[in-house]
Amino acid sequence: MGDGSGRRDQIVAIATRLIASRGYSATTVRDIADEAGILSGSLYHHFASKEAVLQEILRTFQHDTLSAFERIVASNGSAREHLDQLIEHAYRTIEERPAEVSIYQNETGFLMTQPGFEFLVDGAARIEEIWLGQIVEGQASGVFRGTIDPRLAFRFIRDAVWSTVHWYRPGGSHTAASISANSLDLLHNGLLAGDG
Repeated sequence: MGDGSGRRDQIVAIATRLIASRGYSATTVRDIADEAGILSGSLYHHFASKEAVLQEILRTFQHDTLSAFERIVASNGSAREHLDQLIEHAYRTIEERPAEVSIYQNETGFLMTQPGFEFLVDGAARIEEIWLGQIVEGQASGVFRGTIDPRLAFRFIRDAVWSTVHWYRPGGSHTAASISANSLDLLHNGLLAGDG
């Protein structure tokens, strides 16, 4: 693959895979360059630093995810329908982009405190605003129980959904669609059978 955007995309793809499997701190510029078949110094023709590679990975992932969430809540539908669609999209993202989700889950807690990664804080706040807005709207319309703390509900749902990346493996007994269906059934109807 030659120089230019193609090589840059290749570096990002390799770095994404390595950082997801090894962690950011354990992945070196040399590791990325070796996988790309270039000298370590050549990587700096495309990125100023390893940190810059990670910024691109996370900025692109967060932008794509946030854009999808924005489109969902801007579409016609009720708060319950929108919340369901947000959850379904999250599971599809885990299935289609597991390495990026893993990096986001594993690295952003620390990175949000670091210079150059302020965009993560802003993006996470907007994502929370979108999801929380659907819960609050659903409570106001009487679709969701008003006795539940909406922020706590958001955190339960968010963590249950996104942590799936740690154990879900495509090609197994479940797909993103079936995990989503089971999760929504549990969210809508609870775990108790009948009047239990």
